[in-house]
Amino acid sequence: MKKAILILLFPLMCSISFGQNRKDAEKLVNEGITLHDKEDFQGAILKYENALKLDKDNLYALTEIAFSLMSLQKYNEAIEYCQKALETHPGEGDLITVYVNMGTSYNRLKKTDKSIEVYDQGIKEFPNFYRLYYNKGITLAGAKRIDEAILSFQKSITLKPDHGGSHHNIAQLLYFSKKRIPALLAGCRFLVLEPQSIKAKDILSVIQKIMNGNVEKTGEKSVTINFSLDMLRDTTANGKPKENSFTSTELILAMDAALDFDEKNEKKSEVEQFIRKFETVCASLKETKKDNFGFFWNYYVPYFTDMKDKNFIETFAFIIFSSSDDPAVSKWLNANKSKTDKFFEWSKSFEWKSN
Repeated sequence: MKKAILILLFPLMCSISFGQNRKDAEKLVNEGITLHDKEDFQGAILKYENALKLDKDNLYALTEIAFSLMSLQKYNEAIEYCQKALETHPGEGDLITVYVNMGTSYNRLKKTDKSIEVYDQGIKEFPNFYRLYYNKGITLAGAKRIDEAILSFQKSITLKPDHGGSHHNIAQLLYFSKKRIPALLAGCRFLVLEPQSIKAKDILSVIQKIMNGNVEKTGEKSVTINFSLDMLRDTTANGKPKENSFTSTELILAMDAALDFDEKNEKKSEVEQFIRKFETVCASLKETKKDNFGFFWNYYVPYFTDMKDKNFIETFAFIIFSSSDDPAVSKWLNANKSKTDKFFEWSKSFEWKSN
């Protein structure tokens, strides 16, 4: 009888012991995360290693140790832990972060194809996780595969419209690809989300260059508008616009930018000039939308035309210029908090198209 009781108790005791080991391991992982956040990466790794001694396949520990190893630029070791996590926890939801860490590690090792392969595996398993598309876009952009990178970032913002990093990268890539109007729209959306972030000044500079419309003053009473041949290539042989063509709006912006040098405008501040020209841009987008198509027309244009319809352009302009160090901008924002609150309320509730 005693033997039978012992046989029954043994698996129960093992289960209790295993549960305690997991609990103690996760406590060590949490301690490791605290050390990692203090940039004590080696100390964090020791905590994770001790956690894995208690619970050798603990997914929480495997994920975090890989992240700390990445912070120490030990990418090959990080990949080994990611691989172990994938092998020991197939199908688990928490593997999302593992795919991100593993893909990033391969990218840092300049193994572009392997990085993309990992992201594609992750996307197959977690098709609705924006971060996988975003990180894949980073890898593709680094490999100069610009069109593919933009498509990946597009998928990211479709899944998570408020992900500033994706809008930022779209703006940068489009600007260097001389797609000025969609770059303007992506950059403006980024500045709504992160008006005073580290990257805000760089994107504001890009926006200001675009809003200048390739116009320069060439004489006391003359200006020159420079048109790029790329603008003409945005139409087909029969004159119809290509996908994501914004030629009409770019031409109208250039003409309006020439008015910056008009006597009635030349003493206005840059933000006041921006308001006038952006109103013109939005009016053009609304008027020409029916004749155009493509992701940027379907995704960004409704947001900005609705912004104009709601009379938010002025508020929007002062918000995106908040990183400009212009005291007049700060003064306006401080005096118009109710307007900015209404703007952000509208922006947060805006319904973005899913494709």
